[in-house]
Amino acid sequence: MFDKENIIKELNFKAIRSSGSGGQHVNKVASKIELSFDLNASLALSDVQKERLFKKLENRLTKDGLLILFCDESRSQHKNKTLAISRFLDLLEQALKVRKRRIPTKIPKSVIKKRLKSKKQLSDKKVNRRKPDWD
Repeated sequence: MFDKENIIKELNFKAIRSSGSGGQHVNKVASKIELSFDLNASLALSDVQKERLFKKLENRLTKDGLLILFCDESRSQHKNKTLAISRFLDLLEQALKVRKRRIPTKIPKSVIKKRLKSKKQLSDKKVNRRKPDWD
């Protein structure tokens, strides 16, 4: 589908201080990772793939065609970087996956007959519950 190594080379990373409480240490360490990928300038993807990604990821892209992901789950900057890369690659794979076209099938006549028969049985059961009309 696409060359993962070349795409990873095109990624830009930025380390940011993580948000939230954490004491003195959190104010000194930049463990949160911001991954950015410029879809327009990518050389690893073909034009068809880029077009497909623009359609599928339109709500996640900036106006300039940048895809930005954040990861601050771990205290380790290295773990956050590997998590962000794996999420990015999963996102690309899902977006580039071409789904099979569904071919509608015809309902067999035996299934239609079975359904109508069960409806008739239920109807007869309810009719038999009524009080008889002696007129």
